[in-house]
Amino acid sequence: MSAEGAEPGPGSGSGPGPGPLCPEHGQALSWFCGSERRPVCAACAGLGGRCRGHRIRRAEERAEELRSMASAARELVIQRLSLVRSLCESEEQRLLEQVHGEEERAHQSILTQRVHWAEALQKLDTIRTGLVGMLTHLDDLQLIKEQEIFERTEEAEGILDPQESEMLNFNEKCTRSPLLTQLWATAVLGSLSGTEDIRIDERTVSPFLQLSDDRKTLTFSTKKSKACADGPERFDHWPNALAATSFQNGLHAWMVNVQNSCAYKVGVASGHLPRKGSGSDCRLGHNAFSWVFSRYDQEFRFSHNGQHEPLGLLRGPAQLGVVLDLQVQELLFYEPASGTVLCAHHVSFPGPLFPVFAVADQTISIVR
Repeated sequence: MSAEGAEPGPGSGSGPGPGPLCPEHGQALSWFCGSERRPVCAACAGLGGRCRGHRIRRAEERAEELRSMASAARELVIQRLSLVRSLCESEEQRLLEQVHGEEERAHQSILTQRVHWAEALQKLDTIRTGLVGMLTHLDDLQLIKEQEIFERTEEAEGILDPQESEMLNFNEKCTRSPLLTQLWATAVLGSLSGTEDIRIDERTVSPFLQLSDDRKTLTFSTKKSKACADGPERFDHWPNALAATSFQNGLHAWMVNVQNSCAYKVGVASGHLPRKGSGSDCRLGHNAFSWVFSRYDQEFRFSHNGQHEPLGLLRGPAQLGVVLDLQVQELLFYEPASGTVLCAHHVSFPGPLFPVFAVADQTISIVR
């Protein structure tokens, strides 16, 4: 028998007190079998027992080992929580300093503008006084010939031109933090109990797309289908489709299988998205009504209102997850297999919002 302690004898089954007994021998489970990973009695561990030749050690030694492992694990958790807490505190301080700096800049811009407009009002008052004097003291013939009236009028128009009005805006980009976005995304993904049962509204499906019977799969076709009856909801040019479900508040998530396609768009769109024609107002990501993650070959980007943000992805995700948190006004795209956040976008969304899809190569499918 291979034992990591003293060999169990006839009297070594008695423990310090009553406890679980061996169902086979009725003795205390005072030994631990490392081969079977369970506590055993002295009879099981003895020469004629079922654990003969196994790695046997005293149960209290195994318990002490487990206590040491638990203590080490606890210390590791504490260290990691401490690190996260420290990083969050440092990031909080950095963001507060940035917000304070932006607040000071905006405040100074407002003061500068206040001085500018005070001077402008004074100039306008001087011009007004001069014009009133001319109108009062000059006769009609003199007024017609008086060039100074036109010069004063042009000067007044120039005074009213805006002066660096953009400087008066608070730059919300100063509050952005990749660290906090990743932590928020991890917390959101961990709290999700499941994904939405999203189905596509067949009335919106482009004639260049085929919709499966369960209304979850879109397949691109180079030939325009003649079977689709045209209607106000249907996209008649771009290969787009809207979901039948819309969201106005709360937290929502869904996943799309995109591994078979090298040209697709997935995201959300307002119900005001135009449907007819080949213009950019109907093209996903090229107007103010849609926010999409897109892939074309090996090019990945986030698009909204004609602004395209390149995403440095080394490979395309097999599945694309979407999280829409309307409470904090955040749209998140992630890879479900790894939990990696691919893109996050914060904006005041107009409601209601519909999941939106486009595919120009092969097939994409909504996953439940």
